[in-house]
Amino acid sequence: MDGNLVKDGKYRYFEAGEGIPIVVLHGLMGGLSNFDGVSEFFPQHGYKVVIPELPIYTMNILKTNVKAFAKYVKDFITYKGFERVILLGNSLGGHIALYHAKMYPEKMAGLIITGSSGLYESAMGDSYPRRGDYDYIEQKARDVFYDPKVATKEIVDEVYAVANDRLKLIKTLTIAKSAIRHNMAKDLPKMHVPTCIIWGKNDKVTPPHVAEEFHAKLPNSALYWIDKCGHAAMMEHPDEFNRIMFEWLEKNPEIHKP
Repeated sequence: MDGNLVKDGKYRYFEAGEGIPIVVLHGLMGGLSNFDGVSEFFPQHGYKVVIPELPIYTMNILKTNVKAFAKYVKDFITYKGFERVILLGNSLGGHIALYHAKMYPEKMAGLIITGSSGLYESAMGDSYPRRGDYDYIEQKARDVFYDPKVATKEIVDEVYAVANDRLKLIKTLTIAKSAIRHNMAKDLPKMHVPTCIIWGKNDKVTPPHVAEEFHAKLPNSALYWIDKCGHAAMMEHPDEFNRIMFEWLEKNPEIHKP
């Protein structure tokens, strides 16, 4: 995917396809490549997929929070000239998508969240990364998935590099605190954007009861489970994830209104 990145001013993003835009928001430790399945499938089925790099580690420390990232996404949508978008977010990306839907509902055609933070205080990790402890970080990375083999050496190395970069570690902790501070429980019942919740039945980071709470609190939501699946459903079961998401999009005509 790196070869297809567009670099324009302060934005770097992947873009493919034509049609209603699906803007994809990655998580704290997640790269754009986590959504390879989405970026390959949906442009072939009448959708434009756009995946911006979020300024997780480049934003001013005072703006390293969920609300500022949601504003960044809104500015990106405006920059691209999109009237309304479907937002898809995993983990922190889901939280940012939810906060964007709260702040800018007029920009929202639909919302898909998977393994999202926003309700569960341990969603950003119940213990801080230990600098220099590769085995510990490898185990934490494996815990993200039902099948630990999905946590390749490349993924573990990326997490290890973040944990051993002092500034990135400080910003990681800042974001984790921001995620707790920006709890969405009171906001969700007022948010009527059509929402698709896709969750791994074996998610250890945001357990199944979190998905059930999102579904109970979001008035216009549908909940779908993927079995033998952890925190990143679009990586572990990309075909099943795409099938669920595509069928949900196609049966919600209000999403396709101009």
